[in-house]
Amino acid sequence: MSSSRDTMEHLFSCFDTAYLVLGESAATLTNDAYVVRTYEMARALGEVALSFREYLDEVTRRPLAPLEDALRRAVASDDSGAMVLFAMATVVGPRVLVSLRDARAEGVLDEPALQVLDLASRVLVREIRAVGDVASRFPLIEDPVWQSGARSLTTALDEAGNAESFGISR
Repeated sequence: MSSSRDTMEHLFSCFDTAYLVLGESAATLTNDAYVVRTYEMARALGEVALSFREYLDEVTRRPLAPLEDALRRAVASDDSGAMVLFAMATVVGPRVLVSLRDARAEGVLDEPALQVLDLASRVLVREIRAVGDVASRFPLIEDPVWQSGARSLTTALDEAGNAESFGISR
């Protein structure tokens, strides 16, 4: 079992990494609706990262490599923004949610930490739903190359040992 601080630092890294990559990437995307959604998601996840930072007092920024790689691959493979939003809503986001659940199950967190985890979960679920709302305005992407790229994001995380979550002490 990891310490409370280790758990919170790891989860900070999940949110901070997503915040950084989404924030950097939004300006490079070509679909205006996806640009707005990516900026808004980055801002929301940045606020969660700030909550972790305030809880932890001092924390070193350490991007979480598998999460960062998945998001950067998604951005590089589709400049419209559809792939990075897909990645957040169906590949990365659910794994972070499982990590948040697992952190609660450890039973070593104090009440302020649990409040940060609750905020993080609420924000992440809200952002995943918002991606669904935006995506519903566009036709399904039936391009086999795009679909293969989407599947490869999941495969890469599975092969990196993150089949269900990003863990809580990696």
